[in-house]
Amino acid sequence: QVQLVESGGGLVQAGGSLRLSCAASGRFFPSYAMGWFRQAPGKEREFVAGISWSGGNTLYGDSVKGRFTISRDNAKSTLYLQMNSLKPEDTAVYYCAADRGSWITNKAYEYDYWGQGTQVTVSS
Repeated sequence: QVQLVESGGGLVQAGGSLRLSCAASGRFFPSYAMGWFRQAPGKEREFVAGISWSGGNTLYGDSVKGRFTISRDNAKSTLYLQMNSLKPEDTAVYYCAADRGSWITNKAYEYDYWGQGTQVTVSS
């Protein structure tokens, strides 16, 4: 059974940084594309970043380009999201997701497994 557990969220001031982690169970991790999404109250779930199974290809949402970096450690079955220059509009619950396909996608419906989410709050 695939399980994804996010951690690293919290409260940070604008301009600060946070690093999210997503620990995956099972032996699927090295072969799955992975992604980060976020959802703010009253808004739709938004694509943040995605990474191919090898880590060789990445994709970012327009609102986070140049500030966030997605990475993965297949040996540790862990996905990361380094978030720098945080803004109040980055406040949301952040979810990691796994796609049984190998290539990156920014479409939430193409992801097969989801974590429970971790709250990120950026104060102004």
